[in-house]
Amino acid sequence: MASGDTLVVFGVLENEPPSSNFASIDTRNLQPCLDFDASTDESAVFSGVLPRNYAGGGITVRLAWAATSATSGTCRWSVAIERQEDEGQDLDSDSFATAGTTGATAPGTSGALQYTDIAFSNGAAMDSLAVGER
Repeated sequence: MASGDTLVVFGVLENEPPSSNFASIDTRNLQPCLDFDASTDESAVFSGVLPRNYAGGGITVRLAWAATSATSGTCRWSVAIERQEDEGQDLDSDSFATAGTTGATAPGTSGALQYTDIAFSNGAAMDSLAVGER
């Protein structure tokens, strides 16, 4: 597998919102999107399995986003990974690794997508997630 290959894609409607401070499901030009509040830290949660074609070396999470109306300013993003290994993590509690964070500048056109990457090195940064694990 070459560096930069896509391992998993999560769509907006696959969001598993937490019980509070969650991003709202919305639409933009009839396309589903998550609407994050500009003044409150809100979350979206996605579950998946690290595919068998993962070859190690870490992963990069790519966020595709657009501002509701802003054409300048900085958006702050935080992404954390939680490993749920065989007979390990109790699903009634959380054990996310330290979040990776970044800031990104809003596109100059409202509605234009901005792609923002957050890289995680293999190991603790990914909560030691391994192939085939959720």
